[in-house]
Amino acid sequence: MAATKIIDAPRNGHEMAPLNTRARGDGTHGVTIVLTAPQRNSVQSVDIPGEPDRAAWSGKMQFFLSIIGYSVGLGNIWRFPYLCQQNGGGAFLIPFMIMLILEGIPLFLIELGMGQRMRLGALGVWNTIHPWLGGIGISSCIVTLFVALYYNVIITWVFYYLFNSFRYPLPWSTCPTNSSGFELEECAKSSETTYFWYRTTLDAAPSMDEPGGLKWWIVLCLLLSWTIVFFIVMKGIQSSGKVVYFTSLFPYIVLTIFFIRGITLRGAGAGLMHMYTPKVEKLLEPTVWLDAATQVFYSFGLAFGSLIAFGSYNTPKNNCVRDVLLVSVCNAVTAIYASVVIFAILGFKATVNVDRCVASNTDILVKNALLPFKNATSEDYDSAMLKINGTEFAALHLSECSLSKELDNAAEGTGLAFIVFTQAIVELPGAPFWAVLFFTMLLSLGLGSQIGILEGMLCTLFDIDIIKRVKKQHVTGVVCLFCFIVGFIFCTGAGEYWLKMFDSFAGTIGLVVVALMEMIAVIFIYGHERFTEDIYQMTGYRPGLYWQMTWRYIGPVIMVCILVSSIVFMVIRNPTYGAWNAEKGMVEQKDYPNWVMGIALSMILAGVLPMPIVFLMRSFQCLKVDLDIHQGSIRRNETTASTKEMIDNDDDNLSPDMPPQDLLAATRFTIGDFEN
Repeated sequence: MAATKIIDAPRNGHEMAPLNTRARGDGTHGVTIVLTAPQRNSVQSVDIPGEPDRAAWSGKMQFFLSIIGYSVGLGNIWRFPYLCQQNGGGAFLIPFMIMLILEGIPLFLIELGMGQRMRLGALGVWNTIHPWLGGIGISSCIVTLFVALYYNVIITWVFYYLFNSFRYPLPWSTCPTNSSGFELEECAKSSETTYFWYRTTLDAAPSMDEPGGLKWWIVLCLLLSWTIVFFIVMKGIQSSGKVVYFTSLFPYIVLTIFFIRGITLRGAGAGLMHMYTPKVEKLLEPTVWLDAATQVFYSFGLAFGSLIAFGSYNTPKNNCVRDVLLVSVCNAVTAIYASVVIFAILGFKATVNVDRCVASNTDILVKNALLPFKNATSEDYDSAMLKINGTEFAALHLSECSLSKELDNAAEGTGLAFIVFTQAIVELPGAPFWAVLFFTMLLSLGLGSQIGILEGMLCTLFDIDIIKRVKKQHVTGVVCLFCFIVGFIFCTGAGEYWLKMFDSFAGTIGLVVVALMEMIAVIFIYGHERFTEDIYQMTGYRPGLYWQMTWRYIGPVIMVCILVSSIVFMVIRNPTYGAWNAEKGMVEQKDYPNWVMGIALSMILAGVLPMPIVFLMRSFQCLKVDLDIHQGSIRRNETTASTKEMIDNDDDNLSPDMPPQDLLAATRFTIGDFEN
């Protein structure tokens, strides 16, 4: 029989002697344990699990700006305003705020809190909670890789437009002409900004089946993008932490400049009224609430592993609850603020277009003696238009000049940034200056988010002991080089089509499944009581009823609804992409080729399957417990510096063939075991 001796000692913390001791002189194996009961009603000094020499933020401001730069991204500029306009105007703020409170903030605290508590990346955190959950970290890393691949392509396009913004006049302000001096037909049928985007920038192919060759100017800009990203993240937060002061603050400066200029423009009020006029009846549509929940989920950058990584660089006593609330408020306010700026300027653009339409119609009316002269008043113009019937309207080739219809033609994503907004910039005096400001802002927003995305992926990779032995610069260089080479598919004439495919499939279902599993892992496996106690020990604040209800019930239900609806919509709506038709000068919807859908399905499975595969292989002991990841994590998590050397010396006695359950029983030995 092995003898066990319990010794009470007035020490702080808990300490363990070697779990696998060598034989003593009396032929027995002894385990000596020294422990004290924890004080549950007071905030104690918190253990520092994880890596003792882990990198840390140089200050609170650096952490706050890093997480703001990551969370506040391009979606706040070109996605949220579009959703507001399409889903009830100002009424959309109601479901958005509700979903922010019930879904975004609770999951945000789970990721940030677990990272700060464990002081490990995503892979280490989930392996520490339970080895069977290691697939969550792998899935998160794979999905993050997919997103990093195409997100940097957006930065590539921004670079191309930024370089062209230094030209006067702006190259997208006029249509190019042929040898006869006439505008090119493709440009005349579309618009100046649309032609510059699809033909000059992308040299768009007619379909994904005919991608054309590589566009050298896009390849060079992509190389520049990945080179800059590499130098920013190559030393982790030691290098990226300095850049965030620019990438996080500069967009707010530019937004403020655009805001001051925008509200002074003619038509700004009409744009704002069109956007924020509440249409309460829209709230009865389920898709509005789904859009709000989805926007909250993606705007925070949840499930990428980046928030876990950022939290792991915090001190154990950092008030992560306060950080979550501040960042959440900042994110929401930024989205609303950006919407005001965007629609103030789009209101100006719509007013200019209506004035041009009215001037064109006036010329036609004067030529046909329906108006006495060109300088007729607006009342005379309206009176003349009312006298014209439908047949005459078409015969005279008149246009309908409606401000509301102009404002309804809003776009999202690349269409807003590179087509609609660039047209508005052309109308501003000193257009190149405003173009440089706008695309520098987009560059800052894109880099801030890309830094966070890569940091989350690299932090996960460095939870693996083999990779940890390699210099971070070398690992970062290999990752960036790999992404650059794979990114060639975005440099063909079908580049934008591939980007939309990645955006639609690579980072949707996988991220939602990861987020749902994170909630289940922390609240139902790690335990909501234990996590609540961790938050209390770190911050002095004990999460109450709101947090418990959203963590245990409301949050998981919302995530399930997002997941189910995403799958249903993907099945019901035949997936299509917008292909550029040069002959018609317009975008046409086409079905994805079968081989492309096969790639899309493979990406979805690659982001989801690691979770059940790791679970099954470890539960049936087909896969040995990964000693280099979670055992080290558990060892650091459950011991103090005084015992680290003893346990390290005796790790050699652990049998490599020992079953996972026995190995965990030998290593995962905590104070909680004695309290029960």
